[in-house]
Amino acid sequence: MPSPLNYHPLAGKTILVTRAAGQSSEFSHLLQQQGATVIEMPTLEIGPPSSWEQLDEAIAHLENFDWLILTSTNGSDYFFDRLEAQGKDISALANLKIALVGKKTATSLKQRGLQPNFIPPDFVADSLVKNFPEPPVGKKILFPRVETGGREVLVKELTAKGAEVTEVAAYESRCPDISVLRIPSVNGISPLEALQNKKVDVITFASSKTVKNFCQLLEHAGGVSLDGVCIASIGPQTSETCHRLLGRVDVEAKEYTLQGLFHALIFPGNGEA
Repeated sequence: MPSPLNYHPLAGKTILVTRAAGQSSEFSHLLQQQGATVIEMPTLEIGPPSSWEQLDEAIAHLENFDWLILTSTNGSDYFFDRLEAQGKDISALANLKIALVGKKTATSLKQRGLQPNFIPPDFVADSLVKNFPEPPVGKKILFPRVETGGREVLVKELTAKGAEVTEVAAYESRCPDISVLRIPSVNGISPLEALQNKKVDVITFASSKTVKNFCQLLEHAGGVSLDGVCIASIGPQTSETCHRLLGRVDVEAKEYTLQGLFHALIFPGNGEA
């Protein structure tokens, strides 16, 4: 029996990571530390929205809002970059309360010298709405978000509770070109080759959009069988999309973060869907 110090629970496993380019390295490193071979297949490209007009208008009138809601590091980073581009700094947020979703978003905010006024107990928009710290009625809320493809639950439910929610496009996440399927990974094999040759043991999905784009890319490539491949999801919304498009989910994180997904892969009995 191997020594606990030398035990790597993911040894011999090849894991396909589908996060956006430039955002997967930390997660991939965690998997590699536990013995996994990681193949990165970015299924998202993050970039600016088609227009800055709405966001710039909101930034020019920040004094009109009671709350700023940030639900992703992308939304946070693009919002603050645009704030700076408009000649403002964090002092412009002095009269705003900030609510956010997720540890990564909280870390991004802290690095800018800001503390959120509210973080929901679960890292999903539904939890933010359910546990909002004051009655939303009459509150003016600014919500910088992805331009297309995001969930509508937060806006719909806060609006239904009497809030006035202003949605503005802060960034866009697009499906990359099919060429990402053929880019060799560090071990020389491309994602498409690995899938076609049954070399992938696990595929991880960190958002519904990664699932949708993954399926779209594979469809353009002629499709592959995922029989015998473990489908691992970061949380219930992503799992719902997996069930709809892939027919199943084998592992779901209990904590809806990349750390939670990593933990579910290390201890699958504690994180199964």
